[in-house]
Amino acid sequence: TQGGSRLALSPRNLLDMDTFSKSDPVVVLFVQGSGSSEWKEFGRTEVIDNTLNPDFVRKFVLDYYFEEKQNLRFDVPPGSHGAVLGTQDFLGQAFVALGEVIGAQRGRLERALTGVPGKRCGTILLLAEELSNCRDIVTMQLCANKLDKKDFFGKSDPFLVFYRSNEDGTFTICHKTEVVKNTLNPVWQPFTIPVRALCNGDYDRTVKIDVYDWDRDGSHDFIGEFATSYRELSRAQSQFTVYEVLNPRKKCKKKKYVNSGTVTLLSFSVESEFTFVDYIRGGTQLNFTVAIDFTASNGMPSQPTSLHYASPYQLSAYALALKAVGEIIQDYDSDKLFPAYGFGAKLPPDGKISHQFPLNNNADNPSCAGIEGVLESYLQSLRTVQLYGPTNFAPIINQVAGAAAQVTDGSQYHVLLIITDGVISDMLQTKEAIVTASALPMSIIIVGVGPAEFEAMEELDGDEVRVSSRGRYAERDIVQFVPFRDYVDDSGNQVLSMARLAKDVLAEIPEQLLSYMKTRDIKPRRADP
Repeated sequence: TQGGSRLALSPRNLLDMDTFSKSDPVVVLFVQGSGSSEWKEFGRTEVIDNTLNPDFVRKFVLDYYFEEKQNLRFDVPPGSHGAVLGTQDFLGQAFVALGEVIGAQRGRLERALTGVPGKRCGTILLLAEELSNCRDIVTMQLCANKLDKKDFFGKSDPFLVFYRSNEDGTFTICHKTEVVKNTLNPVWQPFTIPVRALCNGDYDRTVKIDVYDWDRDGSHDFIGEFATSYRELSRAQSQFTVYEVLNPRKKCKKKKYVNSGTVTLLSFSVESEFTFVDYIRGGTQLNFTVAIDFTASNGMPSQPTSLHYASPYQLSAYALALKAVGEIIQDYDSDKLFPAYGFGAKLPPDGKISHQFPLNNNADNPSCAGIEGVLESYLQSLRTVQLYGPTNFAPIINQVAGAAAQVTDGSQYHVLLIITDGVISDMLQTKEAIVTASALPMSIIIVGVGPAEFEAMEELDGDEVRVSSRGRYAERDIVQFVPFRDYVDDSGNQVLSMARLAKDVLAEIPEQLLSYMKTRDIKPRRADP
């Protein structure tokens, strides 16, 4: 989801570099391109003279994408007024991902400045706010009375065309109503349109409405027109508004011409469209759970042909996928503790088959500290369990669904990442589990590794046909599947290809979270000012 975000900066307790007065700080923001390690200067604040606790007026406006790792670096040289900086002048720097600031409580993050050996450099306070993008949506209904008769044999077949005016005085079509057949007194169906589309967020900008009589051959006859504005339309919430439909050519020709009918605005209501950021800032936590396929079809982990094989130089496909997705999601999870499970293995000491064993071997607390903790436990499990089968997804989906069902007020949302070689054994049970889970605050990401044909996974993805089980259809589309092999590029640029993988698997999460909130009519909590 793209949304503009504005960052406000306030460094605190800076190092004092000036002998006779306080430092004159400025903050320079550097950004890293997706999948690139190169830092580019994005912009700098004004210089504030003689203070160690500056509040900068100039804000940085960045496009924010949930599905990308957007690394930022803040350098705080003293006020060099744009000069090249010597290291002796340096007041410190901080590294942060934009997702960390958005995901922080109330969009406020304080980070220690580092970079001057042996000294405490103070901190930098980052505030993220979403730029209001006029996200309101309008629903309105209109009817007309005594429109001019245009058809030789019958009455007219009227429809309306809405245009918004542009800065340069031209008009752009933004909505057409349906045609109501054979009447001079049509009542059109209510319709919904974003305020942005109607007036570009400018409430006083002209909205022009043309009334036409529909003709089968496309040469629709012009009945008349009228003009209004969003502000004028919105007054109809308290009263009916009646517009005269005028035809300029008729007006010129006929002295006694009054109008070509009237159009009445019957109803007008406005709803706010909330964004993913609204919910995150309102305190919604993303809870991330990992499930890894330990079935024998992956091959013996000690063999280079195995999908679990990690050479001294390269992580396995499983570890790469886990890192790529996990490193972005963890910015939105305040405790950074991730339950991690394996499925399809025989466990020591008695060789019992399990479809949801904790990777850290702790049934009471299966959570691992950070993505690094999950990776560590995954590698440890590979050394202790025996890869076996079958490949059952339903138990782990039902387990996460059980946790999601505990809190359904919108404060918690669960994301389950399943990494698998795709040879699924319990398709019917898995479909049933997904249909049940689709009514809960959760999403499922499936990454398929290895060379298999992934038809079953594509079916679970439900983009073409909504997943169903025993006549029940999934309430929402909650599964996103991608094959890992599509992201291993020949150039060997692993960083870039893993950034693309994360982007594609995470792109649907904001929409899926919003669809849950919308169907439950859950509004974001107000972040404290």
